[in-house]
Amino acid sequence: MIRVGIGGWTFAPWRGVFYPAGLPQATELQHASRRLTSIEVNGTFYRTQTPAVFRTWRDAVPEGFVFSLKAPRFATNRRVLAEGGPSIEKFLDSGITELGEKLGPILWQLPPTKKFDEADLAGFLALMPREHKGVRLRHALEVRHASFLTPALPPLLREHGVAVVYAHSEDYPEIADPTADFVYARLQRTAEDQETGYPPAELDAWADRVREWERGGVPRDLPSLAPPPPESAPRDCFVYFISGAKVRAPAAAEALIARLGSAG
Repeated sequence: MIRVGIGGWTFAPWRGVFYPAGLPQATELQHASRRLTSIEVNGTFYRTQTPAVFRTWRDAVPEGFVFSLKAPRFATNRRVLAEGGPSIEKFLDSGITELGEKLGPILWQLPPTKKFDEADLAGFLALMPREHKGVRLRHALEVRHASFLTPALPPLLREHGVAVVYAHSEDYPEIADPTADFVYARLQRTAEDQETGYPPAELDAWADRVREWERGGVPRDLPSLAPPPPESAPRDCFVYFISGAKVRAPAAAEALIARLGSAG
């Protein structure tokens, strides 16, 4: 399964560009979910949602569409990550399982100031359950400090089945090691002077990389920290166009979906 999307669906500059002029704002999620195959929700990072909100999102999108949820900052923006248990439990009990099969990975984004501490990170990863109320949970960790560029990181994440986020960014570490049964990529270099965000040749290259990840391989032109695991299997892939020239993100996602040949 490959899912490709953007961050959120409410952004005024998309109106008249990605959204048709005059489209009611209340129907923007329905529109976006029929042109893309996933959305990364940023609102869950800042505030607790309710079960009713998650049900509304679930019912607005078609079968096969998935939401990735950014975990709350109260769990990740802390000195000792392993002490985040109560915040994690509150998030899991906020109603995320109402999404059911439309729940994609949970993104745990660390602040740029957070440095690698193997023992603390291990304690934090141990707080992430594989399921909640009968719904499977998948977790992706985004690290944003250079100290995480260590061979100790991939085996630790593999032990807990947590994917490391690959960030195509000028500011944060690029780590392409497969550490779970899925891949999570955030492509953050869209440019406003490119109609599709990334130049066509770069989108072709990204399509090839995503297919390689899906087959169970590792793209050879992306940086890794450690040797790949001895055995590989097909992986689900979640790719989001985030940051950069945000106005171009939907066009970039649609262009990549077209290159991949299907909705995934």
